Amino acid sequence: MSHALHHIAPPLPPAVTPWALRAWPPILWQARTEVPARFKHIGTRIIFSGDPLYPPAGQTIWAARADNGEAGMAWDWVQIAAGVVAIADPMSVVSNLRLVGGEGEVLTARQSALFLNELVHTLPWQTEVQRALQRCDD
Repeated sequence: MSHALHHIAPPLPPAVTPWALRAWPPILWQARTEVPARFKHIGTRIIFSGDPLYPPAGQTIWAARADNGEAGMAWDWVQIAAGVVAIADPMSVVSNLRLVGGEGEVLTARQSALFLNELVHTLPWQTEVQRALQRCDD
């Protein structure tokens, strides 16, 4: 049985895909300061072939309204065991946040990845992905 299941929960606005976040206007944020806005779950995509050798995977998207615009983040995830999901690649969080260091310098992608991952870990994203997976099973 080889079918592809594409599930979105809750529905994503058509223009919001992980890659579309790169086109959003950049939001400057001082690294190591309080998060400038509260991120909310926008949606989760699930891709599952039905083959047990290839576990469910997908992307999740989060966004926040900050004083200086809308900030978004997205990343790929994979189910590694029943009830356990993980970031597929911690170096690949897509965001329009541009992190600035203490001297006002824009951080490199590698430096930014550390801070973006810290931010991701403050979000209840695993709960939202599990919720989407459960709806998918229903």
